[in-house]
Amino acid sequence: PYIVVDAGYEGAIVPQEYVQGGQIILNINPSAVHKFGMGKEAVQFTARFGGVSRDLYIPIPAIKAIYAKETGGGMV
Repeated sequence: PYIVVDAGYEGAIVPQEYVQGGQIILNINPSAVHKFGMGKEAVQFTARFGGVSRDLYIPIPAIKAIYAKETGGGMV
């Protein structure tokens, strides 16, 4: 699964160098992330960008869509 995140949302911690048009698309497949956690307030995990491990924190309201890349199916 992939999520589309509003990178400018207050409290969102994402690698800004990968933001395009104010958004970032993130692969949240278990094989792509570590220390994944999801609660009522936020999704947080560690992922690698350009070979460097980064901690991400995404408030739930910052998630604009979730979809499967293979089919394009999902919800906004």
